[in-house]
Amino acid sequence: MRPQGQDSEIGDRERNALYLLSALCMVFMTLVVAIQPLFLRNILGISFDTAGAVNANVQVVTEVLDMFIFGYLGYLSDRIGRVKIIVAGFLVAAAGAVIAPFSPWIGGGALGALAVYYASRIMMSLGSGAVWPQLSAVAGDFSHEGNRARLMSNTAFMMAFGVTLVYAVLMQIPRHVGIVVTMLLTAATALAGAWLARSFLTDIAPRTRESSVPWRVVWTLVKSEPRLRLAFASSLFARSDMVFVGLFLMLWFIYFADLINVGQTEAAARAGLLIGLMGGMVMLSIPVWRSFIERFGRVQAVTLGMLLSALGFLLLGLVVNPFDWYIVFPILLISAGQAGSFVAPQILTIDYSPRDLIGSVLGMFNVIGCLGIIFFVQIGGFLFDMIGPPAPFLFAGLGNLLITVYALKVRRAEKADGPVRPVDVADDFA
Repeated sequence: MRPQGQDSEIGDRERNALYLLSALCMVFMTLVVAIQPLFLRNILGISFDTAGAVNANVQVVTEVLDMFIFGYLGYLSDRIGRVKIIVAGFLVAAAGAVIAPFSPWIGGGALGALAVYYASRIMMSLGSGAVWPQLSAVAGDFSHEGNRARLMSNTAFMMAFGVTLVYAVLMQIPRHVGIVVTMLLTAATALAGAWLARSFLTDIAPRTRESSVPWRVVWTLVKSEPRLRLAFASSLFARSDMVFVGLFLMLWFIYFADLINVGQTEAAARAGLLIGLMGGMVMLSIPVWRSFIERFGRVQAVTLGMLLSALGFLLLGLVVNPFDWYIVFPILLISAGQAGSFVAPQILTIDYSPRDLIGSVLGMFNVIGCLGIIFFVQIGGFLFDMIGPPAPFLFAGLGNLLITVYALKVRRAEKADGPVRPVDVADDFA
């Protein structure tokens, strides 16, 4: 069911703004995570013995706070529109990005500097956490069932482009101009995003009449629709995967460099190229996944995507030296799987959401994703310190395999019960 007047209200200007904002948001979020191990190691002096736990704790603290705001901001965007929240989020993120590189000077001692850095990361995470879920909601607003796979795939392509740009290009900058200057690029990126959203993005979603966050409505919707349950379960596991790889692969390279007499900025650049390759593979595979989704369906895409990711993580967990060339193969498998695991669950979520509650349902979807990041990153940090760098990847691979099995179960039930049109489900709750 196409929203009335949608085609007359949006055009290439709005869609292109959405695509560019998706890339800018991902550049900001990825650069913050990528530069963190280098900053903590070289500026704040965090040792190898506690590197996994400290880096994981920073990520977990920010995700816990995000978890508490995602649901409310999703509902608020249904009430007042997405654009205001996106602009405010970029501005808060920019403020945190300005503070972060100067945390040693603001905090004074080692503990004070780390506390200031935590606070700045919280600001950046709260800001970016207000932005990217709303960009997904805007993509849902701009689309209908017939063109949703194409528009969501284009948005995901630009997000993957942002990730690739960070690791392939921007993470080469620290060895030339320093860590602090590179970190300040995140602030410039966020300010550019705020200006672009305010100038070119348009709200077209119908406003909800709900007077508070409709938790019960969303829960009933998820409980009654197995495809939504699969999308939410995929979010629990898959949303953490990109953060997981970026954080622990960068950590692995930086701290392994001490064992083979490689400079740490050089190691970070090497890891950046590898993760940039991962982003490039995601970009190249997204058009293939779009065709796959349109031809075979959303559930099949989730199943295959999670399976490829699981195989890649398990193979990566068998690597001893990250500088060996054959690490490329599992990285390519993970990235190919991630493209399907990222796009298809979001499409499923929007497919089965009432039009005036897309923000609220996506808010709950992202809360589940935060829980996944908290769980996997925290456990992964302990595994990194206690067992070794490959251990977190084996752990993630087992999690992805569990979702693959569940997706196969949903697919069998879908074949037995017959197809259910998304508009029919959404209309029941509208």
